[in-house]
Amino acid sequence: MLKIIQIAILILLVSCGSTKLKETDASNIPNNPEGVKGKIVENKDSSDNSLIVNKDLAEKVEFSSAEGISSIMAFLASDELQGRDSGSEGIEKAAKFIETKFSKTGVLPFFENYRDTISNFDKAAYNMVGIVEGSDPVLKNEYVIIGAHYDHIGILSGGEDTIANGANDNASGTSVVLELARYFGKNKLNKRSIIFALFTAEEKGLLGSKHLAKTLKTKNLNLYAMLNYEMVGVPLVDKDYLMYVTGYELSNLATISNNYGGEKVIGFLPKAKEFNLFKRSDNYPFHETFNVPSQTFCTFDFTNFEHYHKVGDENELMDFNHMANVVNTSIPIIEGIVNSRTKEIHY
Repeated sequence: MLKIIQIAILILLVSCGSTKLKETDASNIPNNPEGVKGKIVENKDSSDNSLIVNKDLAEKVEFSSAEGISSIMAFLASDELQGRDSGSEGIEKAAKFIETKFSKTGVLPFFENYRDTISNFDKAAYNMVGIVEGSDPVLKNEYVIIGAHYDHIGILSGGEDTIANGANDNASGTSVVLELARYFGKNKLNKRSIIFALFTAEEKGLLGSKHLAKTLKTKNLNLYAMLNYEMVGVPLVDKDYLMYVTGYELSNLATISNNYGGEKVIGFLPKAKEFNLFKRSDNYPFHETFNVPSQTFCTFDFTNFEHYHKVGDENELMDFNHMANVVNTSIPIIEGIVNSRTKEIHY
């Protein structure tokens, strides 16, 4: 994640305040999307995202597996890709790999092809951008972006191992997005259109996402939300939620996610606010350009991974069962968001 300040291991204790909940029959909620099971638990105070827990869980999805995630990660974080530095031969191999994944799973090119050549970097570098068009004749004109950066920092000097493979940062997020693209590309369950964007040059200053946000703005794209995945390779430590979102307090995304997820999927990580992680990943250019909910899902909590931007960011440290759980838990959340009759997420 861009310019995170490395710190020593901190013991974080997150305490969540209580809130009054009420159960509402989902059949009476006009925005309840097709396919979401059980009852939705609403927060009486819509300004508080903290505890939204479904007693009747949404139907669990078993789509992604540890084995499937492992096979993707084995390539993206391999020495063959030489740390996926933007404009390098290694990241070119990653781009071709992403193209193949998109094309095999029913994700179509958003532009003439999958490659969006960025113009704000001195080397040839590409965002990889695909689309699964929505099925609803009206809602398909509204877009949700699911994104992650697939670049890393390349080769470091000194030491026996010089390749910064970037398994957690951010082959993990890329793998999750590829699995989500596979699910929606094959099943076509989305009423709104979904853009799957894998960004280059995040490590150079969010250059890939800045370029794509500007390009889509010139096309007058009707963007509803941008959901980004960053450093999701290892689970949070001693938390009662699966992920946190950056900019937690800025929108009701946590509330919506927990409703559709059927459990407390999203929580608040104080360190994310302290270090202003909201502005340090590829969600931020879309926030600035479109002023729509644009936030990052993450499981890096400053205590569970000490190899940020180091050669030790290797595949063997990743938890592939956890990553598959991130995918499978995200699916009903994204389905809810892209199928609701109105735009439920808001700043």
